[in-house]
Amino acid sequence: MRDDYRHEIKFEISQGDVIAIRQRLGALARRDSHARDGSYLIRSLYFDTAEDTALREKLDGVRFREKFRIRAYNKNKSYLRLEKKTKLNGLGTKDMANLRENEVRKILDGNIWWMGNTSRELVRELYTRMKNQNLRPRVLVDYTREPFVYDPGNVRVTIDSNIRTGLSFQDFFDFECPTIPVKGDPVILEVKWDSFLPSVIRDAVQLDHREIAYSKYASCRMFDSGLC
Repeated sequence: MRDDYRHEIKFEISQGDVIAIRQRLGALARRDSHARDGSYLIRSLYFDTAEDTALREKLDGVRFREKFRIRAYNKNKSYLRLEKKTKLNGLGTKDMANLRENEVRKILDGNIWWMGNTSRELVRELYTRMKNQNLRPRVLVDYTREPFVYDPGNVRVTIDSNIRTGLSFQDFFDFECPTIPVKGDPVILEVKWDSFLPSVIRDAVQLDHREIAYSKYASCRMFDSGLC
């Protein structure tokens, strides 16, 4: 197994929890340097096969899963990132590569031949998956993230809210396109760390909440998949 896997746990929390956790973490942890006024916007474009392989593996609880997505932050077209998220039980790791706007537009249009010739290994891997497994863009996922960082244990705590889905993946660069809130309008607390989770953080986020296996991708696919 790779040596860069991190522990990852998620909880659905209430608005009251958000206020309390925000106050406690504010006294312990620092804000992520990329956050504006404490938060930032994320738009993700997720890939899947025609058979919904990634979605089915998530719903079935497959212990080893991989998922590709393209991300934009704060509606910024000049900073775009391809990511491959790998999960193994309760551990996760992420590979990343930068993309240019014109490259993402080509992918949206189905023009992928150039991907096989790039020096970026992850882009070449996505190209191979798109050629051999018919992996294609499937759905947009928007949300607001409030991040906290605590250096001991390399801890990152995020509060994700206003989770919404777009009606077409072709709208990736249309940041004013109509979006639909996911069922229940959940707020998701996520905690990630390396080898140990400091007790002060464990106490601050009150890990007596019930852990969930929440997936923004699966929640946003409920409108077109018929599986969730």
